[in-house]
Parts: sequence; structure tokens; C-alpha cells
Amino acid sequence: MKRINTTLICILFCSIFSYGQDVQDIINQVNMSRLSQTINEFTGEISTTVDGNTVTILNRQQANNDLAGDYLVEQFEALNNITITDQSFNTNGRNIIATQLGKTTPNNIYIVCAHYDTVADYCADDNATGTVAVLEVARILSKQCLDNTIIYALWDEEEIGLRGSQYYADLAAVNGDNILGVLNMDMIGYDGDSPGQAGDNEFDIDYRDIAGSAAMKNDIVSVLNTYTFDLSVIEVNPGTTASDHASFWFAGNGSSDAISAVLVGESWETNDQTPYYHSSADRAATLDLQYYNEMVKLVTGYMATAGSLVAVDNTITQNVTVLTSNQSSGLYQWYNCDTDMLISGAINQSYAPPSNGNYAVEVTVGGCTERSDCKFFGSLNVESFLENEINVFPNPVRTDLNIEAIGFQGLEIKLYDLSGKLILATNSSEALTTLNVKNIPQGIYFLNVMSSEKAGTYKIVKE
Repeated sequence: MKRINTTLICILFCSIFSYGQDVQDIINQVNMSRLSQTINEFTGEISTTVDGNTVTILNRQQANNDLAGDYLVEQFEALNNITITDQSFNTNGRNIIATQLGKTTPNNIYIVCAHYDTVADYCADDNATGTVAVLEVARILSKQCLDNTIIYALWDEEEIGLRGSQYYADLAAVNGDNILGVLNMDMIGYDGDSPGQAGDNEFDIDYRDIAGSAAMKNDIVSVLNTYTFDLSVIEVNPGTTASDHASFWFAGNGSSDAISAVLVGESWETNDQTPYYHSSADRAATLDLQYYNEMVKLVTGYMATAGSLVAVDNTITQNVTVLTSNQSSGLYQWYNCDTDMLISGAINQSYAPPSNGNYAVEVTVGGCTERSDCKFFGSLNVESFLENEINVFPNPVRTDLNIEAIGFQGLEIKLYDLSGKLILATNSSEALTTLNVKNIPQGIYFLNVMSSEKAGTYKIVKE
């Protein structure tokens, strides 16, 4: 196989949730559109960018796949919390390995892997599906802190004898690496039912009674039964030795070196594998993306469980004017995603952006740092106060800041500094509200005024 405009925070991108919520939320972050895009890039259906150049990755055969390897390195380089190893093992052979070190028990290692070499052009199912799945799992989990170490491994030269994975497995045996489980994906995107239509959605788990492989199979089935998937499992024992998991079964010099490993893939056991196997007809259009998406979700759920998520909440909530980290204690640093720069002084749990844009927060608890997804902060169907409806004076101000509301009651008034820290807050039903700002430092502040119908943000200069 082988005047700053009135703003309402609009969340346009899904949050990444932490263990403090639910693993199902982690699973739900698998993005089918992203999977499809990356499959098309990695199989040469569309062009992509590698090393700043527009390229087409049409062929990934072992003697001609350096461009594919470079692409994979760059995909991993875009992620947080991982270290990349570009592992050469012979003249042409090249494994691409990304390691996310565990925070609590880093010597406990789990591997999620696939081979990226091919026997022909395109080869979407065999095995761009497995390769891209590894990238997607890494994209999601690299934003989380894990107790255990996860290795995201992409093997070369599987098609000519499992050479890349065998090299790695034998070296791991020599080094005594504490690998607790290896989940190998090979051909996970084809289902014989019409794509997107109801069907059996069967998949195989190949395992043998070697090391702890049977127990690992049971753990995957437990994840399947615990969370929400549209899949049906076929357990295959004795499993095939025709893919990279077998390198770990037979690692080193005997059974004492064997490593727990399973293969997850479309159902060869029920003859429901792609009819385009090992040919250039194996193209992205032949995949069942809905089925593939479910397979990637299952693997993501298992790896999140095996990695053991540290309880740091890196999600963000919002009101009309403020972004707030949902982690109640820790260290905070807000970022402007549009410039990829940290925001100087924005180190509080809440941040009031002074302008529309995309923002994220990095949260550190103990030795664990997680960064949220970027969130879009912008106007969204909220009417602004008219110029004569809210008067703020004097501005600049030294002692008393007056907020006059014409025709509005039940106002929520908050004053923030440039870092987003809340300085003053009050609720008022009066036509004239006064804030005493005498004792706050000189500088620039933002006054947020909100009623049940309208809102406004005003720049204030304190002298």
C-alpha cells in the first residue's frame, strides 16, 4: 500500500478546544475543505508553493520525491510546538518526522504515521490520504499541550520494501525508545458507496497479537464507540504485513523488541478498496471525502486520547467590544494575526482591540503554552450610535469624563487601556454619567459604550 467604528466580534474560524472541555470538540476541528485542498496540492491536481516558488507535485516516486518532502517540511514548519527531523536513510530515502514533546511524561511516545512515496503519478488514495491526515492531526494537536509525546512520521520508500519505517523502527529498538503505540494510515479515502451517500462506511483495523497491538486496537474501537463517527469497523487478525506498521512488529532482533502497532485503512477485508490501486488513475476525484473526513476524525480522536491533553483552555469568548481568554488563570499574550506580531502590553486575560482585524491569545499555565486560533474582530450587523446620540467630553480629559446619552437607558460603560486591560466599568440608566479618571495614568484609552440596541467605541486621551 505499498472614531473608531462600532464593533462586534465575529468568530469566523472555529476555536480549538482543550481537554477542559471535550475530546469531541477536538475531533470536530478536522476540516474537510482543508483536507481536500491539501490532497489536491500534494497530488498535483493544483499547484502549490514550495520554497517560495509555484510548483506542481505530480510524482512522488522514491527517486523523484524531494519536492514532496520539501512540501511536507514546510507544512510542519508552519505549526507550533514541534521539532522537525529530516531523516535520510540511504541515497534517496528521506523520512520527514515532526515531534511534539510531552509536557508531563515525554518518554511515553505515540506515533501517527503514513508513507508519502508512490508508484505512479497522482496516487491520491495511496497514500496522499494517509499523509495529509497526519498533517491534519498535527495541525490540530500541535496547538494543545500533551502529557505524552506524539511523533508525526511520514515514511519514504514504503512502496519498495517499507525501507523508511524499517530504518526508523530498528533504530528505535536499538535506542530503547519507549514507543507505546504506532497508528499507521494507508489508503483511507475510498469507499465503494457513492461519495457522500449512505452506505456501510466500513474500515479495517489490522493488528496481530504482537506486543500490545491488540490492546491498542481495543483503544481505537473504544474511541469509535465513545464519540460520534459515521464509520463501521472490521477487525482483521492476523493483519497484513504490507504496510509500515509491520516494521514495528518486527523491529530489532526479536519479539522482545516488538512495538505495538496497527494499520487503519479502507476495507480490503470486504473487497472495498480503490479499483485504481497503484495506477495514475488514483486521483482526488475518486475519493469519498465524507468517508475520508470521518477516518481522519477517528484518528484525531485516538491521538488526542493517547497523547493525553493537558487542561489548558485556549479558546476565546467575546462580547461586543472585548475578546477574553477562557483560561481563568495563567500568563497571557495577545497577537495581531494580520501582522503575526505580538501586541506590546496586551498581557491580560481580556483584550479590547482598537481596530478591526484578526487576533489570537497565547496562554501559559506552568510550563504549558497554547495559542488560540485567530479570531476576526469586526463590525457585524450592529448599529452604531449616531454622532449626536452619545457625547463624550471633555476629550482630552484630566479629572471627570462625561458620557451623555440622548434617548438611551441601560448603558454598559467600560474604559480600557491600550493593552486591553479593563480600567473602569459601570452601568448607568442616567442621561449623564461621569467617570472619575483623575488617578489613572496619562495615555490613550478606549471607551466602550453599549446599549441593548447600539454600541460605540471612543478614543480617549488622558492628560
